[in-house]
Amino acid sequence: MEEKDVVKEFLCYKCQLKIKYDYFGTKPPFAKSIILLEDTYIMKDPFSSEMGMISLGSHCSLCRKSVCSSGDCSIFYTKRFCLSCVQDKIEEFPVEIQQELKNKALRQTSR
Repeated sequence: MEEKDVVKEFLCYKCQLKIKYDYFGTKPPFAKSIILLEDTYIMKDPFSSEMGMISLGSHCSLCRKSVCSSGDCSIFYTKRFCLSCVQDKIEEFPVEIQQELKNKALRQTSR
C-alpha cells in the first residue's frame, strides 16, 4: 500500500472526535503561505475551492495526548494545553485564563 493510500485519523482523547486528516506539522504543503505556531492536525477544507484548511487539533504540551481545538477540550496559550492539564496547573496560568475557565464552568453548570 502506498503512503497516499494510508488513511490518517485524528482522535481527540477528550471528546473522542475521530476524523481523517491530511497533514500534521507547521507548514501545510497545500497552503504554502501559512506557517502554524504548533504542529497541527490539518484537513483540507472540503467546502473551499481555494485550498482552504481546517485546524483539527494538536498535542497537549504537557501530557502529549492528542486534543482537538474545541474550547471544551483545549486552549492555546503560547502552546496547546488540554483542559485536564490546565485544571491541574491552573495556578501557573495568567489570571485572565483562570477567570475565563471559571466563567466557562459556570456557564456549563447553568445549562
